[in-house]
Amino acid sequence: MRDYSNVPVFILLGPPGAGKGTQAKVLEDQFGLIQLSTGDLLRQAVAAGTPAGNAAKSVMEAGGLVSDEIVINILRDRLADPDCAAGVILDGFPRTIPQAEALSDLLTSYGTQVHAAISLEVEDDAMVERISGRHTCDGCGEGYHETFKRPAVEGICDKCGSTKFRRRADDNADTVRRRLVAYHDETAPLISFYKKTGALQALDAMGDIGSITNELRQIVRPITINVRGVQVSDKITKTTQMEETQ
Repeated sequence: MRDYSNVPVFILLGPPGAGKGTQAKVLEDQFGLIQLSTGDLLRQAVAAGTPAGNAAKSVMEAGGLVSDEIVINILRDRLADPDCAAGVILDGFPRTIPQAEALSDLLTSYGTQVHAAISLEVEDDAMVERISGRHTCDGCGEGYHETFKRPAVEGICDKCGSTKFRRRADDNADTVRRRLVAYHDETAPLISFYKKTGALQALDAMGDIGSITNELRQIVRPITINVRGVQVSDKITKTTQMEETQ
């Protein structure tokens, strides 16, 4: 088995709409990390026809929920791929204490651990406004918001001139509030779990995307340098210095 002791592992925690996917992509690009989301992993494993993927497919076709054991097996298979040796960001997993414990056992077997569980902290009322106000142009898909990004001319898309807009059915205030309650109920134990392990890092995610990215970099960069070692850290340092001078 490959030695993963120099592989940094990060978890992004946060409710839907907190920007986990956006920030994970930025960290992926800047630090060479691999973003792993359970939804993508399941789809890829099913498409590839792996034993774990076939097991997941059978469960889903029967209308059941994919078990933690199957998800862990799919994650184990993915971590064995060479690109994950650069480090990974887990997005959407774990969601429960049993999943966190199973993840810990898996990473221990690889000689590594969760180095930081980063909780993107948001205000519920602000999140309701942020998500429920979203809509897109039906013609070109350009995104708008009732408060933060309105078209220059009301009712007309800035990009393509269409007058038709659409909104996701679940982007309404009641649905968003229910999702937030479910998230808090589900994630509160995880916050305590990773606080006890010393991996928890809380970050205010109510600012602009650039500010949040900079704060994330302050967390991820030193850990990545420390875990990966000097040879790769020099590359990160030079890249970061160039970005900071631009």
